[in-house]
Amino acid sequence: MEFFSFLLDFLLHIDKHLEEIIRDYQSWTYVILFLIIFAETGFVVTPFLPGDSLLFAMGALIAGGNTGLSIWIMMILLIIAAILGNSLNYKLGSYFGVQVFKESNRILKLEYYNQSHMFFEKHGGKAVIFSRFLPIFRTIAPFVAGVAKMPFGRFTLFNIIGGVSWIVSLLLAGYLLGQIPVVKNNFDIVIVVIAVVTFFPAIFAAVKSRMGKKKAAEEKTTTDIEG
Repeated sequence: MEFFSFLLDFLLHIDKHLEEIIRDYQSWTYVILFLIIFAETGFVVTPFLPGDSLLFAMGALIAGGNTGLSIWIMMILLIIAAILGNSLNYKLGSYFGVQVFKESNRILKLEYYNQSHMFFEKHGGKAVIFSRFLPIFRTIAPFVAGVAKMPFGRFTLFNIIGGVSWIVSLLLAGYLLGQIPVVKNNFDIVIVVIAVVTFFPAIFAAVKSRMGKKKAAEEKTTTDIEG
C-alpha cells in the first residue's frame, strides 16, 4: 500500500518530483527517465508506471529552462528506451506465453490479456502503434504480439513508428504547451486530466468486460433455472 501511495503522490505532483530528481541527479536524469520508460514498456508487470504525464511534465520543465537538460537528447534517449522496451516485452511474450496471466493475479490479470488480445485482433499490427497512447495496453500489447508469434520484423516496424510518435508527441506537447500561463499555473490539474484521459479507455474496457461477464452469468443462471 505504501508503494501505491507513493505512486499516486508521484503522479499528482509529478512536476515537483521531477524537479527534485533534476536538482539531485542533474545529467543522471537522462538515465533515470530512460529506465522508467524502458521498464514501463519492457516488463509486462509494470503497467502502473507513469508514462504520458511523465513525458509531458519533463517537456514542460525543460522548456522552463534552468534544468541543464536538452529536449533533443532527452527525446532521442527516450525513443530508444521505448523501442528497446517493447522489443524486450515481445521476446518475453514469445518465451513465456499466456500462462503468466491468471484470474487471481492483481497485476497480470487474465482480463487484461483478453482485452489486449481483442484490441490486437481488431487493429492488427497497428495495435502496437495505437497501444502506445493507452496505459496498461501499451505494456501488454507487445507481450501479446510475442505470444501471438507476430513476425518480429513486422512488429519492429510498428514498434519504431509507435515509439517515435509517442515520445515526440508527448514530450513536445509539454515543451510547447507547458509554459503557457493557464497551463503552467494549473499544472497539477493538467497532469491529472492527462492521466484520467489516457487511462479512460482501459477503465472503460475493464468495466465493459466486467458487465459482460455479469450479464453472461445472469443469463446462465436464468437458463439453468428454466432448464
